[in-house]
Amino acid sequence: MAWLPVGDKFDRSFFQDDETVFDDVSQAINWDPRAVFVPGNFVPDFIPGVKVMVAHGLLSGKRRRKDGVIYHFIERGLFDLYISQGPSSTPHWLELAEQAGYFDIAECGWSKLDPLFDGSLQVAESAQPVIYFASTFSPRLTAAPYLVDVVTELLATKNWRWLVQFHPKMPAAIVDKYRALSCDKLEVVEGYDTLPLLMNADVMLCDTSSIISEFTLLQKPVVTYRTNSPQPYLINVTSTDAVGPALERALSRPADIMQAIEEHTRATHPYADGHSSERILQAADALADKGLGHLKPKPRNIIRHMKMRKQLNYSG
Repeated sequence: MAWLPVGDKFDRSFFQDDETVFDDVSQAINWDPRAVFVPGNFVPDFIPGVKVMVAHGLLSGKRRRKDGVIYHFIERGLFDLYISQGPSSTPHWLELAEQAGYFDIAECGWSKLDPLFDGSLQVAESAQPVIYFASTFSPRLTAAPYLVDVVTELLATKNWRWLVQFHPKMPAAIVDKYRALSCDKLEVVEGYDTLPLLMNADVMLCDTSSIISEFTLLQKPVVTYRTNSPQPYLINVTSTDAVGPALERALSRPADIMQAIEEHTRATHPYADGHSSERILQAADALADKGLGHLKPKPRNIIRHMKMRKQLNYSG
């Protein structure tokens, strides 16, 4: 296996010393991969191998404003295989595959979540309840600007510990307001690794983000502030005064919410064995062995492919 990081902002410190990391796309092409796995929406057609989209989040309620299409299901005619994560997403992907005819679907679970279930992550013990506040950056959806005073008050009145982490695109002015609250009871966590936070928190406070589903897979309750996708497994509030009481309720793990979380887990991501990555590799190998002859040709996507060539500085 080898990696091709794309973009100047990619943090190469995540790679291990024994991993193969390409410096440019020409190296990836010459390596002649059997399959290309992408946790995003675009993949160059000029890299060899079966193109596999492994997704960068679980199914959430985020919709494209112009037409209401759920972002998770936007299909751009670039991949040979889409990996679905559970019964809540598979039927819709299968319907899209039947309509398009140029890609296959394999339900495997989400590889990112394997460490939550394979024993490689351990929970850090805490004498205090731990609240994980995660907020998306979208001005339409974010709760962060509205909850600064709430978090400030709860810091002073509740013996809770806070882990605060924002989307990398969150405006710095908002993040700085929370950094100013940093103390032994509140930490603003930098970086991209969310898995230890999911493991160590008792309750999540959020808005509208796919990370909500990641957290509930661990059978833990979530309080949302003005989410655009209210669900039975969420404790949603619409006023700042209700946030504190809602967190208190979540910490009590109410039976109705926990039952709804269990049902949501079975539908969203029933794979708690830590082997989703293996299933994805097996699905890609199966398609590579079978070949793409049973699929229709993908759309030409000339403009998109030209943009990717420019982005990757490739003219071959």
